[in-house]
Amino acid sequence: MTGTASPPASSRERKVAFWRWPIIGLRLLAMLVALAVSLPLYYLAAPFTAQNPIPRAFLYALATISGVRIRRRGQRSRGRAFFLANHVSWLDIPALASATGTAFVAHDGLAAIGPLRWLCDLNDTVFIARHDRRSIAFQIEQVRTALNEIGALTIFPEGTTSDGLELLPFKSALLSALDADAEHIPIQPVLLDYGKETGNIAWVGAEPGLANALRIFARVRPITLTVTFLPPLTGRERTNRKTSANAARQAIATAMTSARKQ
Repeated sequence: MTGTASPPASSRERKVAFWRWPIIGLRLLAMLVALAVSLPLYYLAAPFTAQNPIPRAFLYALATISGVRIRRRGQRSRGRAFFLANHVSWLDIPALASATGTAFVAHDGLAAIGPLRWLCDLNDTVFIARHDRRSIAFQIEQVRTALNEIGALTIFPEGTTSDGLELLPFKSALLSALDADAEHIPIQPVLLDYGKETGNIAWVGAEPGLANALRIFARVRPITLTVTFLPPLTGRERTNRKTSANAARQAIATAMTSARKQ
């Protein structure tokens, strides 16, 4: 990362200039075309593969159309893996999916939106009732099953998007899915770094999701996102879910500080 991150979007005027609307329109049209091409291919491939590659290709197209240019650093764990990443923007999801082929754990509020639920299901999203502590055991079993069936799964342990400059506390409950009988599955921290554009990209505060998306679609300059795969947790770092969450948070925070100095 070079330079100093821009101030958060919440501190700036959010209205989209009229001359940028054609840019937004072109991007939305390109996304519809990508979806129209991807859906038949998805259903054609579905009978022949347990892990359909089309959602990953579509999400890559979505990130590219949105203006994201992905750079990868470090070594991604092969095979089954559990990724823990910081969360800055909705762009994190298509970018990380295209970089790893991962599915995601999402709160069940998204499941109430029919078309969005349908699209998430195509990428094997695991929905959890984040505020229902009575269902924690069921959620853990959902995550464990998904890891076995899907292979790669990502959670954003902050639980929400942040300003990208500092990490929120990490929630550790779902890491119980990787108890002693799952030591063979790597737990890998991942840093998502938008560089000096972090403040412009971050979706924080009371900004509506649609306003944030339109603001990003209206951009002319590309967005460089560096996806850094940090070393998987080992030994004492995996003593229990809390030590794993703390170790992952520390690894991402250290990498974030290092990137800011570059």
